[in-house]
Amino acid sequence: MALVLVPQAMAYAEIAGLPASVGLLAAALPPLLAAPFASSPYLQTGPTAMTSLLTFGALSAVAEPGSLEYIQMAALLALIVGVGRVLLGLFRLGWLAYLMSQPVLLGFTSGAAILIISSQFPTAMGTQPPDRGVLYRAFWTLGHPTDWQLSAIGFAVFTAVAVVGGRRLHRLFPGVLIAVAVGIIVSRAGDYGGDLVGPVDSGFPDLGFDFPWGSTGSLVVAGAVIALVGFAEPAALARTFATMERQPWNPDREFIGQGMANLASAISGGLPVGGSFARSSLNHLAGAQTRWSGAFTGLAVLAFLPVAGVVESLPRAILAGIVITAGIKLVHITSVVRIAKFSRPQGLVGVTTFVATLATSPRVERGILIGIALSLVVHLWRELYVRCDVEFSGTTLEARVGGVLWFGSSARIDELLTQALAAHPDVDHVRLDLAGAGRIDYSATLVFEQFLDDAEAAGIEVEFVNIADPARRMLERRMGGRAGIPIWRPGDTTDQ
Repeated sequence: MALVLVPQAMAYAEIAGLPASVGLLAAALPPLLAAPFASSPYLQTGPTAMTSLLTFGALSAVAEPGSLEYIQMAALLALIVGVGRVLLGLFRLGWLAYLMSQPVLLGFTSGAAILIISSQFPTAMGTQPPDRGVLYRAFWTLGHPTDWQLSAIGFAVFTAVAVVGGRRLHRLFPGVLIAVAVGIIVSRAGDYGGDLVGPVDSGFPDLGFDFPWGSTGSLVVAGAVIALVGFAEPAALARTFATMERQPWNPDREFIGQGMANLASAISGGLPVGGSFARSSLNHLAGAQTRWSGAFTGLAVLAFLPVAGVVESLPRAILAGIVITAGIKLVHITSVVRIAKFSRPQGLVGVTTFVATLATSPRVERGILIGIALSLVVHLWRELYVRCDVEFSGTTLEARVGGVLWFGSSARIDELLTQALAAHPDVDHVRLDLAGAGRIDYSATLVFEQFLDDAEAAGIEVEFVNIADPARRMLERRMGGRAGIPIWRPGDTTDQ
Protein backbone atom coordinates (compact mmCIF):
# COMPACT_ATOMS: atom_id res chain seq x y z
CA MET A 1 0.00 0.00 0.00
CA ALA A 2 2.85 2.38 0.78
CA LEU A 3 4.36 1.80 -2.67
CA VAL A 4 1.09 3.10 -4.15
CA LEU A 5 0.53 5.83 -1.57
CA VAL A 6 3.93 7.54 -1.93
CA PRO A 7 3.64 8.51 -5.63
CA GLN A 8 -0.08 9.20 -5.31
CA ALA A 9 0.52 11.52 -2.35
CA MET A 10 3.04 13.52 -4.36
CA ALA A 11 0.73 13.65 -7.37
CA TYR A 12 -2.30 14.73 -5.34
CA ALA A 13 -0.24 17.43 -3.61
CA GLU A 14 0.39 18.93 -7.04
CA ILE A 15 -3.35 18.95 -7.72
CA ALA A 16 -3.71 20.97 -4.52
CA GLY A 17 -1.04 23.43 -5.69
CA LEU A 18 1.44 22.22 -3.06
CA PRO A 19 5.02 20.84 -3.18
CA ALA A 20 5.30 17.07 -3.46
CA SER A 21 6.91 16.88 0.00
CA VAL A 22 3.69 18.22 1.58
CA GLY A 23 1.85 15.24 0.13
CA LEU A 24 4.38 12.87 1.68
CA LEU A 25 3.87 14.48 5.10
CA ALA A 26 0.12 13.99 4.71
CA ALA A 27 0.68 10.31 3.93
CA ALA A 28 2.75 9.40 7.00
CA LEU A 29 1.16 10.36 10.32
CA PRO A 30 -2.54 10.53 9.25
CA PRO A 31 -2.89 6.76 8.60
CA LEU A 32 -1.20 6.11 11.95
CA LEU A 33 -3.60 8.26 13.96
CA ALA A 34 -6.67 7.13 12.03
CA ALA A 35 -6.09 3.42 12.74
CA PRO A 36 -7.04 3.29 16.48
CA PHE A 37 -10.34 5.03 15.80
CA ALA A 38 -11.27 3.56 12.41
CA SER A 39 -14.35 1.38 12.01
CA SER A 40 -13.54 -0.21 8.64
CA PRO A 41 -10.54 -2.56 8.49
CA TYR A 42 -9.96 -1.63 4.86
CA LEU A 43 -10.32 2.14 4.59
CA GLN A 44 -6.96 3.67 3.62
CA THR A 45 -6.36 7.27 4.69
CA GLY A 46 -4.18 9.89 3.03
CA PRO A 47 -4.24 12.48 0.24
CA THR A 48 -6.97 11.90 -2.34
CA ALA A 49 -7.67 13.47 -5.72
CA MET A 50 -11.07 14.85 -4.69
CA THR A 51 -9.89 16.35 -1.42
CA SER A 52 -6.86 17.86 -3.13
CA LEU A 53 -9.03 19.51 -5.77
CA LEU A 54 -11.30 20.94 -3.06
CA THR A 55 -8.21 22.16 -1.24
CA PHE A 56 -6.94 23.92 -4.35
CA GLY A 57 -10.34 25.54 -4.87
CA ALA A 58 -10.45 26.80 -1.31
CA LEU A 59 -6.90 28.15 -1.17
CA SER A 60 -6.09 29.39 -4.67
CA ALA A 61 -8.52 32.29 -4.29
CA VAL A 62 -6.83 33.62 -1.16
CA ALA A 63 -3.12 32.79 -1.60
CA GLU A 64 -0.51 32.08 -4.28
CA PRO A 65 -0.23 28.30 -4.88
CA GLY A 66 3.10 26.96 -3.67
CA SER A 67 3.91 29.97 -1.49
CA LEU A 68 4.71 29.69 2.21
CA GLU A 69 1.38 31.32 3.08
CA TYR A 70 -0.41 28.82 0.85
CA ILE A 71 1.33 25.86 2.53
CA GLN A 72 0.47 27.19 5.98
CA MET A 73 -3.17 27.72 4.99
CA ALA A 74 -3.34 24.13 3.69
CA ALA A 75 -2.34 22.91 7.15
CA LEU A 76 -4.92 25.22 8.74
CA LEU A 77 -7.58 23.86 6.39
CA ALA A 78 -6.63 20.32 7.45
CA LEU A 79 -7.04 21.42 11.07
CA ILE A 80 -10.53 22.80 10.36
CA VAL A 81 -11.53 19.60 8.54
CA GLY A 82 -10.14 17.51 11.39
CA VAL A 83 -11.98 19.42 14.12
CA GLY A 84 -15.19 19.31 12.06
CA ARG A 85 -15.06 15.56 11.54
CA VAL A 86 -14.20 14.82 15.15
CA LEU A 87 -17.15 16.93 16.32
CA LEU A 88 -19.47 15.21 13.83
CA GLY A 89 -18.40 11.86 15.22
CA LEU A 90 -18.57 12.84 18.90
CA PHE A 91 -22.08 14.27 18.51
CA ARG A 92 -23.16 11.17 16.57
CA LEU A 93 -23.90 13.09 13.40
CA GLY A 94 -22.57 10.41 11.08
CA TRP A 95 -25.98 10.28 9.42
CA LEU A 96 -25.10 13.59 7.74
CA ALA A 97 -22.92 11.57 5.36
CA TYR A 98 -26.12 10.10 3.91
CA LEU A 99 -27.80 13.46 3.21
CA MET A 100 -25.98 14.07 -0.05
CA SER A 101 -28.18 12.55 -2.73
CA GLN A 102 -26.76 10.21 -5.34
CA PRO A 103 -27.41 12.63 -8.25
CA VAL A 104 -25.48 15.36 -6.41
CA LEU A 105 -22.61 13.03 -5.58
CA LEU A 106 -22.37 11.60 -9.10
CA GLY A 107 -22.67 15.01 -10.76
CA PHE A 108 -20.02 16.56 -8.52
CA THR A 109 -17.67 13.59 -8.73
CA SER A 110 -17.86 13.53 -12.54
CA GLY A 111 -17.28 17.27 -12.84
CA ALA A 112 -14.44 17.19 -10.32
CA ALA A 113 -12.85 14.21 -12.11
CA ILE A 114 -12.83 16.11 -15.41
CA LEU A 115 -11.16 19.04 -13.67
CA ILE A 116 -8.61 16.70 -12.06
CA ILE A 117 -7.75 15.17 -15.43
CA SER A 118 -7.65 18.59 -17.09
CA SER A 119 -5.30 19.95 -14.43
CA GLN A 120 -2.74 17.26 -15.27
CA PHE A 121 -3.16 17.31 -19.04
CA PRO A 122 -0.60 20.09 -19.71
CA THR A 123 1.99 18.30 -17.53
CA ALA A 124 1.34 15.02 -19.31
CA MET A 125 1.84 16.74 -22.68
CA GLY A 126 4.85 18.75 -21.51
CA THR A 127 3.36 22.18 -22.26
CA GLN A 128 3.46 25.49 -20.37
CA PRO A 129 0.07 27.15 -21.05
CA PRO A 130 -0.97 30.54 -19.59
CA ASP A 131 -2.38 30.34 -16.08
CA ARG A 132 -6.02 31.19 -16.81
CA GLY A 133 -7.88 28.34 -15.18
CA VAL A 134 -7.83 24.55 -15.31
CA LEU A 135 -10.08 24.06 -18.33
CA TYR A 136 -8.46 26.90 -20.30
CA ARG A 137 -5.02 25.37 -19.77
CA ALA A 138 -6.26 21.97 -20.98
CA PHE A 139 -7.90 23.42 -24.14
CA TRP A 140 -4.84 25.58 -24.80
CA THR A 141 -2.70 22.46 -24.69
CA LEU A 142 -5.00 20.69 -27.15
CA GLY A 143 -4.79 23.66 -29.50
CA HIS A 144 -0.98 23.87 -29.49
CA PRO A 145 0.31 20.44 -30.60
CA THR A 146 3.61 21.99 -31.69
CA ASP A 147 4.41 22.59 -27.99
CA TRP A 148 3.94 18.96 -27.02
CA GLN A 149 7.00 17.09 -25.69
CA LEU A 150 7.19 13.53 -26.92
CA SER A 151 9.24 12.46 -23.90
CA ALA A 152 6.60 13.73 -21.45
CA ILE A 153 3.83 12.09 -23.46
CA GLY A 154 5.82 8.87 -23.49
CA PHE A 155 6.18 8.87 -19.71
CA ALA A 156 2.45 9.59 -19.21
CA VAL A 157 1.36 6.89 -21.66
CA PHE A 158 3.80 4.37 -20.17
CA THR A 159 2.37 5.09 -16.71
CA ALA A 160 -1.19 4.59 -17.90
CA VAL A 161 -0.26 1.31 -19.59
CA ALA A 162 1.62 0.09 -16.52
CA VAL A 163 -1.26 0.90 -14.18
CA VAL A 164 -4.25 -0.10 -16.31
CA GLY A 165 -2.62 -2.91 -18.26
CA GLY A 166 -0.94 -4.29 -15.16
CA ARG A 167 -4.30 -4.77 -13.47
CA ARG A 168 -5.34 -7.07 -16.30
CA LEU A 169 -2.31 -9.23 -15.65
CA HIS A 170 -2.97 -9.37 -11.91
CA ARG A 171 -5.08 -7.27 -9.60
CA LEU A 172 -2.06 -6.64 -7.35
CA PHE A 173 0.36 -5.80 -10.17
CA PRO A 174 2.59 -2.92 -8.91
CA GLY A 175 2.05 -0.68 -11.94
CA VAL A 176 2.55 2.57 -10.04
CA LEU A 177 5.82 1.37 -8.50
CA ILE A 178 7.16 0.19 -11.86
CA ALA A 179 6.23 3.48 -13.55
CA VAL A 180 7.98 5.51 -10.84
CA ALA A 181 11.09 3.31 -10.84
CA VAL A 182 11.41 3.38 -14.64
CA GLY A 183 10.80 7.14 -14.69
CA ILE A 184 13.60 7.82 -12.17
CA ILE A 185 16.05 5.48 -13.93
CA VAL A 186 15.38 6.87 -17.42
CA SER A 187 15.43 10.46 -16.17
CA ARG A 188 18.83 10.04 -14.53
CA ALA A 189 20.37 7.96 -17.29
CA GLY A 190 19.05 9.94 -20.24
CA ASP A 191 19.31 13.50 -18.92
CA TYR A 192 15.57 14.11 -19.25
CA GLY A 193 14.88 17.74 -20.11
CA GLY A 194 11.26 17.93 -19.00
CA ASP A 195 9.77 18.99 -15.68
CA LEU A 196 10.95 17.01 -12.64
CA VAL A 197 9.54 16.76 -9.15
CA GLY A 198 12.53 18.74 -7.97
CA PRO A 199 13.80 19.27 -4.41
CA VAL A 200 11.95 17.22 -1.80
CA ASP A 201 12.42 17.91 1.89
CA SER A 202 13.73 14.74 3.52
CA GLY A 203 13.39 13.89 7.18
CA PHE A 204 10.64 13.28 9.68
CA PRO A 205 7.75 15.74 10.13
CA ASP A 206 8.43 18.82 12.22
CA LEU A 207 5.47 18.85 14.61
CA GLY A 208 3.96 22.04 15.99
CA PHE A 209 3.16 23.80 12.72
CA ASP A 210 2.57 27.57 12.78
CA PHE A 211 -0.99 28.20 11.63
CA PRO A 212 -2.17 31.51 10.07
CA TRP A 213 -5.09 31.90 12.46
CA GLY A 214 -6.24 35.12 10.80
CA SER A 215 -7.39 33.14 7.74
CA THR A 216 -9.67 30.82 9.72
CA GLY A 217 -12.88 32.66 8.85
CA SER A 218 -12.27 32.46 5.10
CA LEU A 219 -11.71 28.70 5.24
CA VAL A 220 -14.55 27.53 7.51
CA VAL A 221 -17.13 26.94 4.73
CA ALA A 222 -14.62 25.12 2.53
CA GLY A 223 -13.51 23.04 5.52
CA ALA A 224 -17.11 22.05 6.26
CA VAL A 225 -17.66 21.02 2.63
CA ILE A 226 -14.46 18.96 2.57
CA ALA A 227 -15.37 17.35 5.91
CA LEU A 228 -18.63 16.03 4.45
CA VAL A 229 -17.92 15.61 0.72
CA GLY A 230 -14.55 13.96 1.25
CA PHE A 231 -16.23 11.46 3.54
CA ALA A 232 -19.23 10.50 1.40
CA GLU A 233 -17.63 8.28 -1.26
CA PRO A 234 -15.20 6.31 0.96
CA ALA A 235 -18.05 5.89 3.44
CA ALA A 236 -20.10 4.25 0.71
CA LEU A 237 -17.19 1.90 0.00
CA ALA A 238 -16.79 1.07 3.71
CA ARG A 239 -20.50 0.25 3.94
CA THR A 240 -20.16 -2.03 0.91
CA PHE A 241 -17.25 -3.89 2.47
CA ALA A 242 -19.13 -4.19 5.77
CA THR A 243 -22.08 -5.78 3.94
CA MET A 244 -19.84 -8.15 1.98
CA GLU A 245 -17.90 -9.30 5.03
CA ARG A 246 -20.90 -9.30 7.43
CA GLN A 247 -19.11 -6.83 9.69
CA PRO A 248 -20.46 -3.85 11.65
CA TRP A 249 -19.57 -0.35 10.50
CA ASN A 250 -20.00 2.85 12.48
CA PRO A 251 -19.97 6.18 10.57
CA ASP A 252 -19.59 8.17 13.81
CA ARG A 253 -16.45 6.26 14.69
CA GLU A 254 -15.14 6.62 11.15
CA PHE A 255 -15.72 10.37 11.30
CA ILE A 256 -13.58 10.52 14.44
CA GLY A 257 -10.85 8.45 12.80
CA GLN A 258 -10.80 10.63 9.69
CA GLY A 259 -10.85 13.71 11.91
CA MET A 260 -7.83 12.53 13.87
CA ALA A 261 -6.05 11.85 10.58
CA ASN A 262 -6.59 15.45 9.48
CA LEU A 263 -5.40 16.77 12.84
CA ALA A 264 -2.24 14.70 12.39
CA SER A 265 -1.79 16.10 8.88
CA ALA A 266 -2.28 19.64 10.19
CA ILE A 267 0.35 19.48 12.93
CA SER A 268 2.86 17.85 10.57
CA GLY A 269 2.40 20.52 7.87
CA GLY A 270 0.32 18.46 5.45
CA LEU A 271 -2.97 19.03 3.61
CA PRO A 272 -6.54 17.77 4.17
CA VAL A 273 -6.79 14.00 3.80
CA GLY A 274 -9.56 11.45 3.44
CA GLY A 275 -10.35 7.85 2.72
CA SER A 276 -9.17 6.72 -0.69
CA PHE A 277 -11.62 4.71 -2.78
CA ALA A 278 -8.93 3.12 -4.96
CA ARG A 279 -6.40 2.39 -2.20
CA SER A 280 -9.09 1.00 0.09
CA SER A 281 -10.20 -1.40 -2.64
CA LEU A 282 -6.60 -2.44 -3.18
CA ASN A 283 -6.12 -2.89 0.56
CA HIS A 284 -9.09 -5.26 0.61
CA LEU A 285 -7.76 -7.20 -2.37
CA ALA A 286 -4.29 -7.39 -0.80
CA GLY A 287 -5.73 -9.31 2.14
CA ALA A 288 -5.96 -6.75 4.94
CA GLN A 289 -7.66 -8.14 8.04
CA THR A 290 -7.77 -5.29 10.56
CA ARG A 291 -7.72 -1.50 10.66
CA TRP A 292 -4.03 -1.68 11.66
CA SER A 293 -3.18 -2.29 8.00
CA GLY A 294 -3.57 1.48 7.58
CA ALA A 295 -1.20 2.10 10.46
CA PHE A 296 1.50 -0.08 8.89
CA THR A 297 1.04 1.81 5.62
CA GLY A 298 1.73 5.03 7.52
CA LEU A 299 4.78 3.50 9.21
CA ALA A 300 6.19 2.47 5.84
CA VAL A 301 5.75 5.99 4.46
CA LEU A 302 7.27 7.44 7.63
CA ALA A 303 10.32 5.20 7.16
CA PHE A 304 10.59 6.44 3.56
CA LEU A 305 10.69 10.15 4.47
CA PRO A 306 14.43 10.32 5.36
CA VAL A 307 15.30 9.03 1.87
CA ALA A 308 12.54 10.88 0.02
CA GLY A 309 15.14 12.78 -1.97
CA VAL A 310 15.40 9.77 -4.27
CA VAL A 311 12.26 10.96 -6.10
CA GLU A 312 13.65 14.40 -6.96
CA SER A 313 14.53 13.25 -10.48
CA LEU A 314 11.09 11.73 -11.09
CA PRO A 315 9.42 13.25 -14.21
CA ARG A 316 6.24 15.10 -13.31
CA ALA A 317 4.63 13.49 -16.36
CA ILE A 318 4.71 10.20 -14.42
CA LEU A 319 2.71 11.80 -11.60
CA ALA A 320 0.33 13.28 -14.18
CA GLY A 321 -0.20 9.82 -15.64
CA ILE A 322 -0.99 8.43 -12.17
CA VAL A 323 -3.57 11.15 -11.54
CA ILE A 324 -5.20 10.82 -14.96
CA THR A 325 -5.64 7.05 -14.67
CA ALA A 326 -7.14 7.51 -11.20
CA GLY A 327 -9.39 10.37 -12.34
CA ILE A 328 -10.90 8.51 -15.29
CA LYS A 329 -12.50 6.01 -12.91
CA LEU A 330 -14.33 8.86 -11.16
CA VAL A 331 -16.18 10.04 -14.29
CA HIS A 332 -19.77 8.76 -14.04
CA ILE A 333 -21.53 10.72 -16.79
CA THR A 334 -23.40 7.63 -18.02
CA SER A 335 -24.77 7.15 -14.50
CA VAL A 336 -26.04 10.73 -14.49
CA VAL A 337 -27.72 10.11 -17.85
CA ARG A 338 -29.40 6.96 -16.48
CA ILE A 339 -30.73 8.94 -13.53
CA ALA A 340 -32.14 11.54 -15.94
CA LYS A 341 -33.94 8.81 -17.89
CA PHE A 342 -35.44 7.39 -14.72
CA SER A 343 -36.35 10.71 -13.07
CA ARG A 344 -36.16 14.06 -14.83
CA PRO A 345 -36.07 16.13 -11.61
CA GLN A 346 -33.23 14.06 -10.17
CA GLY A 347 -31.49 14.08 -13.53
CA LEU A 348 -31.73 17.87 -13.49
CA VAL A 349 -30.03 17.87 -10.09
CA GLY A 350 -27.20 15.66 -11.34
CA VAL A 351 -26.63 17.59 -14.57
CA THR A 352 -26.81 20.98 -12.81
CA THR A 353 -24.31 19.86 -10.18
CA PHE A 354 -21.99 18.61 -12.93
CA VAL A 355 -22.19 21.88 -14.89
CA ALA A 356 -21.92 24.02 -11.74
CA THR A 357 -18.80 22.14 -10.65
CA LEU A 358 -17.12 22.88 -13.97
CA ALA A 359 -18.39 26.47 -14.12
CA THR A 360 -17.29 27.42 -10.60
CA SER A 361 -13.78 25.99 -10.94
CA PRO A 362 -11.53 26.33 -9.03
CA ARG A 363 -14.09 27.03 -6.25
CA VAL A 364 -15.64 23.62 -6.83
CA GLU A 365 -17.16 23.55 -3.34
CA ARG A 366 -19.65 26.08 -4.70
CA GLY A 367 -20.69 23.58 -7.32
CA ILE A 368 -21.66 20.98 -4.76
CA LEU A 369 -23.42 23.59 -2.61
CA ILE A 370 -25.49 24.54 -5.67
CA GLY A 371 -26.29 20.87 -6.22
CA ILE A 372 -27.35 20.35 -2.61
CA ALA A 373 -29.53 23.48 -2.71
CA LEU A 374 -31.20 22.33 -5.94
CA SER A 375 -31.81 18.84 -4.54
CA LEU A 376 -33.56 20.42 -1.54
CA VAL A 377 -35.68 22.55 -3.88
CA VAL A 378 -36.64 19.48 -5.91
CA HIS A 379 -37.52 17.60 -2.73
CA LEU A 380 -39.62 20.53 -1.50
CA TRP A 381 -41.35 20.75 -4.88
CA ARG A 382 -42.25 17.08 -4.70
CA GLU A 383 -43.52 17.52 -1.16
CA LEU A 384 -45.64 20.49 -2.25
CA TYR A 385 -47.14 18.62 -5.19
CA VAL A 386 -50.56 17.18 -4.35
CA ARG A 387 -53.18 15.64 -6.59
CA CYS A 388 -56.92 16.10 -6.32
CA ASP A 389 -58.81 14.33 -9.11
CA VAL A 390 -62.46 15.38 -9.04
CA GLU A 391 -65.41 13.51 -10.58
CA PHE A 392 -69.11 14.25 -10.40
CA SER A 393 -71.94 11.73 -10.37
CA GLY A 394 -75.28 13.44 -10.04
CA THR A 395 -75.12 15.48 -6.85
CA THR A 396 -72.10 13.58 -5.51
CA LEU A 397 -68.57 14.89 -5.77
CA GLU A 398 -65.78 12.31 -5.45
CA ALA A 399 -62.26 13.65 -4.88
CA ARG A 400 -59.28 11.32 -4.99
CA VAL A 401 -56.50 12.98 -3.02
CA GLY A 402 -52.85 11.98 -3.46
CA GLY A 403 -49.50 13.15 -2.13
CA VAL A 404 -48.05 14.18 1.20
CA LEU A 405 -50.47 16.46 3.05
CA TRP A 406 -48.67 18.84 5.35
CA PHE A 407 -48.91 22.52 6.21
CA GLY A 408 -47.20 23.47 2.95
CA SER A 409 -49.53 21.53 0.65
CA SER A 410 -52.83 21.01 2.48
CA ALA A 411 -54.16 24.47 1.65
CA ARG A 412 -54.02 23.51 -2.04
CA ILE A 413 -56.45 20.63 -1.42
CA ASP A 414 -58.88 22.96 0.36
CA GLU A 415 -58.62 25.42 -2.53
CA LEU A 416 -59.35 22.73 -5.16
CA LEU A 417 -62.33 21.35 -3.21
CA THR A 418 -63.77 24.81 -2.68
CA GLN A 419 -63.44 25.61 -6.39
CA ALA A 420 -65.15 22.33 -7.34
CA LEU A 421 -68.09 23.02 -4.99
CA ALA A 422 -68.41 26.58 -6.31
CA ALA A 423 -68.58 25.25 -9.87
CA HIS A 424 -71.32 22.72 -8.93
CA PRO A 425 -73.63 24.33 -6.36
CA ASP A 426 -76.08 21.42 -6.56
CA VAL A 427 -73.63 18.99 -4.88
CA ASP A 428 -74.97 17.64 -1.56
CA HIS A 429 -72.50 14.79 -0.93
CA VAL A 430 -68.67 14.81 -0.97
CA ARG A 431 -66.66 11.61 -0.89
CA LEU A 432 -62.95 12.14 -0.08
CA ASP A 433 -60.84 9.16 -1.17
CA LEU A 434 -57.52 9.28 0.73
CA ALA A 435 -56.00 6.07 -0.64
CA GLY A 436 -53.23 8.10 -2.29
CA ALA A 437 -52.45 10.27 0.72
CA GLY A 438 -49.16 8.97 2.10
CA ARG A 439 -49.05 11.13 5.23
CA ILE A 440 -51.18 13.75 6.93
CA ASP A 441 -49.78 16.13 9.51
CA TYR A 442 -51.63 18.11 12.17
CA SER A 443 -52.06 21.23 10.02
CA ALA A 444 -53.58 19.21 7.19
CA THR A 445 -55.98 17.60 9.66
CA LEU A 446 -57.14 21.06 10.73
CA VAL A 447 -57.75 21.97 7.09
CA PHE A 448 -59.91 18.87 6.61
CA GLU A 449 -61.75 19.61 9.86
CA GLN A 450 -62.50 23.18 8.77
CA PHE A 451 -63.69 21.95 5.39
CA LEU A 452 -65.94 19.43 7.14
CA ASP A 453 -67.41 22.16 9.37
CA ASP A 454 -68.02 24.50 6.41
CA ALA A 455 -69.60 21.73 4.35
CA GLU A 456 -71.93 20.66 7.16
CA ALA A 457 -72.94 24.28 7.69
CA ALA A 458 -73.87 24.43 4.00
CA GLY A 459 -75.89 21.21 4.25
CA ILE A 460 -73.35 19.07 2.45
CA GLU A 461 -72.61 15.56 3.68
CA VAL A 462 -68.90 14.65 3.74
CA GLU A 463 -67.52 11.11 3.80
CA PHE A 464 -63.87 10.00 4.13
CA VAL A 465 -63.07 6.65 2.48
CA ASN A 466 -60.01 4.47 1.85
CA ILE A 467 -57.90 6.17 4.49
CA ALA A 468 -54.30 4.98 4.10
CA ASP A 469 -52.64 3.56 7.21
CA PRO A 470 -50.00 6.30 7.59
CA ALA A 471 -52.75 8.96 7.57
CA ARG A 472 -55.37 7.18 9.65
CA ARG A 473 -54.01 7.78 13.14
CA MET A 474 -53.96 11.58 12.91
CA LEU A 475 -57.49 11.77 11.47
CA GLU A 476 -58.80 9.34 14.10
CA ARG A 477 -57.33 11.34 16.95
CA ARG A 478 -58.65 14.69 15.73
CA MET A 479 -61.87 13.85 13.87
CA GLY A 480 -62.83 10.35 15.07
CA GLY A 481 -66.54 9.68 14.92
CA ARG A 482 -67.18 12.15 12.10
CA ALA A 483 -67.58 11.56 8.36
CA GLY A 484 -66.94 7.83 8.65
CA ILE A 485 -63.65 8.19 10.52
CA PRO A 486 -63.28 5.61 13.35
CA ILE A 487 -62.82 6.85 16.92
CA TRP A 488 -59.25 6.62 18.23
CA ARG A 489 -58.82 5.23 21.72
CA PRO A 490 -55.74 5.38 24.01
CA GLY A 491 -53.57 2.32 23.46
CA ASP A 492 -54.65 1.96 19.82
CA THR A 493 -51.71 0.53 17.82
CA THR A 494 -52.91 1.64 14.40
CA ASP A 495 -49.91 2.49 12.19
CA GLN A 496 -49.12 6.19 12.06
